[in-house]
Amino acid sequence: MTFQTELQNEASSKLSVQRVSKRFGAGARTVHALDQVSLDVGEGEFVCLVGPSGCGKSTLLNIIAGLDSADDGRVFTDGAPVNAPGRDRMMMFQESALFPWLDVLDNVLFGLRLKPSLTTAERRRVAEFYLELVGLGKFHHAYIHELSGGMKQRVALARALAPNPRVLLMDEPFAALDALTREHLYGDLQRIWQERKKTIVFVTHNVREACCLGDRVVLFSPHPGRIQEQFKIDLPRPRDINSVDLARYSTKITAALKNYARSETGILKEVAE
Repeated sequence: MTFQTELQNEASSKLSVQRVSKRFGAGARTVHALDQVSLDVGEGEFVCLVGPSGCGKSTLLNIIAGLDSADDGRVFTDGAPVNAPGRDRMMMFQESALFPWLDVLDNVLFGLRLKPSLTTAERRRVAEFYLELVGLGKFHHAYIHELSGGMKQRVALARALAPNPRVLLMDEPFAALDALTREHLYGDLQRIWQERKKTIVFVTHNVREACCLGDRVVLFSPHPGRIQEQFKIDLPRPRDINSVDLARYSTKITAALKNYARSETGILKEVAE
């Protein structure tokens, strides 16, 4: 990729990851987590990152969020370099990370501290709007210990959306939930994404989940993490995770994932011998 092409990508993409590498440790204990990863995500696009454990998906998300830094390469949002966390990028984690001493409304209001230009009344209206959007309009004054796992993640989603970030980063947010709750949230997230037109980067180990949610599924190799292949999911929305058409995409991507894993195992075996 030429420097001129990189500049064009930075200008045309909502999010542009340019040849990012990341290593942990030093000397013989160095772990190469990411190797020359480049990815462009368009305005309003929903991109899912899939790969085996240890392939650097979450590390890449942390770098995009500004929670970690790349050893090599650059990340841009709207053409501006990412050097630190910012309110243009909000992260949603596998654990809801809510404050148990605050009620539901105050948890969402806490996220709105990133919008100092709003008055107290405006913050409250925004928080109430997003709680309605995620289906928790009647639970403003409930405390976190009173909520189910799925409801906690809805609060976390409302808190992430309330500051109106340009990019929403989601790191396996549904992994700890039961299958039925996940199905409900798949439908809700698709509806919210279609209504709000957010740019979303979503990390998951679940290939079916990726096919259900993503416009595009990006397949990572075992470490060091590299992008091996990308799949466009050309299915209408809302999508049913149990549909036959979705299963065809899932089967194809799972087969590719297994092939890359076998190839990597073979390489490692040769080196060991």
